[in-house]
Amino acid sequence: MKKPLEADSRLTALKILDGVLNAGSNLGDAEPENLPGDARDRAFARHLAYGVLRWLNALQWLADQLLKKPLREKDQDINLLILLGLYQLWKGDGAAHAAIHESAECARKVGKPWAVAVINAVLRRFQREQPDLITRLAGLEAQHAHPSWFLQAIAIDWPQDWPQLVAANNQPGALWVRLNRNFDSGETIEALRAGGFTLERHPVAEDALKISPAAAVASLPGFEQGRFSVQDPAAQLTAGLLRIEPGQRILDACAAPGGKACQILESEPGVMLTAIDLNANRLERITENLNRLGLGDHPQLKLVAAKAEAVDEWWDGAAFDRILLDAPCSASGVIRRHPEIKWLRSPEQVEEAVKLQAALLGRLWPLLKPGGILLYATCSVLHVENSQQIQAFVEHHPDAESVEINATWGQKLEHGRQILPGEMDMDGFFYASLLKRA
Repeated sequence: MKKPLEADSRLTALKILDGVLNAGSNLGDAEPENLPGDARDRAFARHLAYGVLRWLNALQWLADQLLKKPLREKDQDINLLILLGLYQLWKGDGAAHAAIHESAECARKVGKPWAVAVINAVLRRFQREQPDLITRLAGLEAQHAHPSWFLQAIAIDWPQDWPQLVAANNQPGALWVRLNRNFDSGETIEALRAGGFTLERHPVAEDALKISPAAAVASLPGFEQGRFSVQDPAAQLTAGLLRIEPGQRILDACAAPGGKACQILESEPGVMLTAIDLNANRLERITENLNRLGLGDHPQLKLVAAKAEAVDEWWDGAAFDRILLDAPCSASGVIRRHPEIKWLRSPEQVEEAVKLQAALLGRLWPLLKPGGILLYATCSVLHVENSQQIQAFVEHHPDAESVEINATWGQKLEHGRQILPGEMDMDGFFYASLLKRA
């Protein structure tokens, strides 16, 4: 007889949460390689793990009110089981009795039978006191489920918009794909609809298609044949902003996992593209994506494993017409897809990212032809990584002109344009276009 769905899934979710919160891994890396159960079990485990990470400090506040005494440091697995149960009771739509029973029984499965009664008592007390607890939580910073330093930073940068930004971060992002222009889009759409999916086009990203309900992308009709790639509409704006023309030499710095490089080649096959990434393993992923999309044999494509800022190690001396710098950043604009970012980032890491961004801009700028464009992009919402970074750059480079981006999306800043999470159902993204004066 198959074990209840929640039994295996909850233990898997516990392992994922442990990998993120105790080992500092990203969600994708924290997931065990050989997940137990079938696809439904695995999907439910991910649902639970993502949910707890979305609402982590709000759930922790609730747990702290309900525990008679704090748990010992060595019993953080029990704490996580409590958070899993609280998440399901508060935000889930399953049966409450199952959430309570399975959460408690998991304590026995991790070798701590004494905690069965503790978990059971905490969750049943939450059932009784939920209205009062949620009312009290609504008056606290923890209601926003973001770390204090980040709330303060976005409140300073976005004094009018931060409540909506936070609310958008706490909602999962939809499944958006980029249609491959080398295929008939009508046939692709017809196949997806025949598979039972509801589709929606995007108002500003012309190749973007929203697929509902969300599903494992490899299972979607047409994916293996290269008819589309998973990519948020905000990231899909890149190719248009580069103003690509046939015959141009283009540099895609920090290219992995390759979505933008693939889009460049789909948009204009007649370019010479150099794609660089520090991690050779990540370059392999670019190659896999290129092959799946039918772009792997492009005659003018060059993949390089190197530090983009270590120009002397890889540059052949021929200047580029276009440079895309999709810079390493805090990733504070994609929290709705990666809720672990809230708990893995720190102000010190943001400072390091800002230094690296400045170094990349400074080192890559000399590689751009006069009259060429460097498109600077981040998936961040912090001014220090975005408009302030560009302000500092143009102040120190007289031949750099920050060109206004005229668009119906995002907010115009002194330098560049910012999309906030949730706007037009897009991730948070920043673009700035820098023209090199002759």
